[in-house]
Amino acid sequence: MSTAYSPIFHSLHQNYLLAALPIDELEQLHPHLELVPMQMGEMLWGPDLELNYVYFPTTSVVSLLNYTKDGKSTKIAIIGNEGVIGLSHFMGRNTMSNVAVVQGTGYAYRLKENLLKQEFNHVMPMQHHMLRYSQALLTQIAQTAVCNQHHSVEQQLCRLLLLYLDRVPSNELTMTQEMIANMLGVRREGITEAAGKLQRKNIIHYSRGHIKVLDRPRLETEVCECYKTLKNEYDQLLSDLITMRSTLFRRKSSSGFSTYCENRRKAS
Repeated sequence: MSTAYSPIFHSLHQNYLLAALPIDELEQLHPHLELVPMQMGEMLWGPDLELNYVYFPTTSVVSLLNYTKDGKSTKIAIIGNEGVIGLSHFMGRNTMSNVAVVQGTGYAYRLKENLLKQEFNHVMPMQHHMLRYSQALLTQIAQTAVCNQHHSVEQQLCRLLLLYLDRVPSNELTMTQEMIANMLGVRREGITEAAGKLQRKNIIHYSRGHIKVLDRPRLETEVCECYKTLKNEYDQLLSDLITMRSTLFRRKSSSGFSTYCENRRKAS
C-alpha cells in the first residue's frame, strides 16, 4: 500500500455505505461531504476528544483501540471502505472510551455530526444502513475478543493482515512490528517470531515496517476460523446494502413512472 496520497480519482461510491444510498439522497449529502487526507497515526477520536465529524473511509484504514491505565492497547476492530467512524453520534454520545487511529494512509469523506443525526432520524435508508453496519461491527469486536483469547499470535497476525487486505487495493501494507504488537496486545518479540515464520514459508515479505503479501491463498490456510466468520459477516453486509439499494431504486422508478402516467392522464 502506498503511503502517498493519490490525487487521481475519488468518488463517494468508494465507500459502500454511501454507495448504497439512493441517488437522490446521496446527491443531497454530496455538498456536505468533505474529502480529507487520513495521515498515519492520526487520532480521530478518543476519551478526551469531542466528536464533531463522522468519517466514511474510501482508501484509508482505521483501527479502534482500547487502552489500559498503564498504556497497553488492544485492537478491537478495523474499519475501511465498508464502514464509518463515529457510530456513537446516533447512539446519543459525542465521546467514546476507545480510540480511533488511522493505520492505513489514504482518504475519507467526513460529515458534520449534526448532519448525520438529521439523516439518521429522517432518512430511512441511512438509518437501516447504520444499524446494519453496527451489527457487523459488533460481530467483529466480539470475534476479535475470542481470537485474542484462544488463538496463537501467528493466527492473529494472519487475521489482521487479511482484514487489512480486504480494505485496501494493494497487497502491500505499511506496519511496524511495534504497531502490530500494540494492535494485538502482545509482546513485540511474539510478532517478530510470527512474522518470521510466515516469511520463511514465503507467504509474506517483511522489511522495515513494510509487509508484502506474496501468497494470499496460503495466508488464508494459516489463519484461524475467526477470519472466515468476519468475512462472511461483511460479505453479507455488503450484499444487504446492494439489495436494499436495488429495491429502493425499483420502488422509486415505479413511483416515478406512475406519477408520470397520472400527470399525462390529467393533461389529456
